[in-house]
Amino acid sequence: METKEFEFRGSVMNGFLMLFVNFAVLVLTVVGIVESIIMLDATGGNEGGWLLGLCGVMIIVNIIMWCGHMQLEPNEARVATWFGKYAGTFAQTGFFWINPFYGTKKVSLRARNLDAEPIKVNDKTGNPVMIGLVLVWKLKDTYKALFEVDTQTMASNPNAVGSDTKGLMNALENFVRVQSDAALRQVAGQYAYDDEDSKSGEPTLRSSADEINEQLEQKLDERLALAGIEVVEARINYLAYAPEIAAVMLRRQQASAIITAREKIVEGAVSMVKMALDKLSSEEIVELDDDKKAAMVSNLLVVLCGDDNAQPVVNTGTLNH
Repeated sequence: METKEFEFRGSVMNGFLMLFVNFAVLVLTVVGIVESIIMLDATGGNEGGWLLGLCGVMIIVNIIMWCGHMQLEPNEARVATWFGKYAGTFAQTGFFWINPFYGTKKVSLRARNLDAEPIKVNDKTGNPVMIGLVLVWKLKDTYKALFEVDTQTMASNPNAVGSDTKGLMNALENFVRVQSDAALRQVAGQYAYDDEDSKSGEPTLRSSADEINEQLEQKLDERLALAGIEVVEARINYLAYAPEIAAVMLRRQQASAIITAREKIVEGAVSMVKMALDKLSSEEIVELDDDKKAAMVSNLLVVLCGDDNAQPVVNTGTLNH
């Protein structure tokens, strides 16, 4: 997306040099005031009055010059305006002096975290689920952040946005919070919470975390680009059924788990019964007719598949009648 941001092109001077100049002007002004007062007391002439007036002008100029100092730490920037017109973004680290008639607003370019509270959304199948995300974002385009998004109406203290970096960044964080809520609802509505029949192979919120997070980052990038914000990382950090259906879904999951476990038990029991019959037949331990085999299979399956321990019954008869 095209950006209108550019580097500040105005004159920039070393802050320490101008600090020395301002102190020198201040000292000369004070000396001039003292001299003018002495001249007025001594002669009462116009020379003392002109010098005093000149010193008064120098005081005003010196006060204005003090306003041109600015200090920037790493990953900070100042957006400059010249009587309302955008004049560029200054991002050099250090202590500098610029024309004090430039208006400047400090912004932070550092990464920030947003741990969004879980919200209730309907998944693809209509089930209400609770889902939350954690988002890492940072400011990339200062022009868009200040001039294409109305941060005044989003700030808790609108009067502090122009002069307070914290107020401006909190306003942008409110924008990020609202847009992340909308993006999360959009992405969650495209997927089911879980694959109920386990055979469709479609991605779900539970099983396809990487794909969901990728979709979430893409939607957030599209929404936050308007404010010049870059998404560093977006991840779903909370996922659960809504309280009103959680108990029902838990029973369904338990039933599914029980069925799966029973299938494994039956599969293993049948394998063991077959192995026992083959072993008895191959080693000619005992000769069983079909009725005896059926009875043996029935008894073994009951023993192997039952939840309770089997109670043995000793048969003192013979196998052949």
